[in-house]
Amino acid sequence: MRKRSMFHRSIFRADPNGDPDINTTPLIDVMLVMLVMFIITIPPPTHSIDVTLPLDEVTGKILDQNRVTIDTSDVIRWNDEAIDLAELGVLVRQASKRAEPAAILLEPDARARYLRVDEAIGAIRRNGGTKLAFPGIEGYAGLI
Repeated sequence: MRKRSMFHRSIFRADPNGDPDINTTPLIDVMLVMLVMFIITIPPPTHSIDVTLPLDEVTGKILDQNRVTIDTSDVIRWNDEAIDLAELGVLVRQASKRAEPAAILLEPDARARYLRVDEAIGAIRRNGGTKLAFPGIEGYAGLI
């Protein structure tokens, strides 16, 4: 049997045959309390950014089937009229508030940037677009 030093007996445990382990539970408790204190004392953000939101009236026509296209230069078109993401959201909201929600046919160009298509899908979903279709999927056959 290995002889243990007096150091282990005096610091860790009174039992000379026990394992010389340190109880880490108090250490974890103190760390959690410190974490909570740091979270509480973080100051709130003091800066702000002014954003001009579009009006609820947008000039785009809402049909039973609305065609949304995105070309390679990131221009979004609603029934062949160029719009931005905010206007797309307003038009989708108006189309979804109808008694029979209007269908939205999303037709991005095969070489359009994925990020712009993702932003458009996000704007459609956030504003209540439930009838979303992807016609013309065969145009992507050569890219997959």
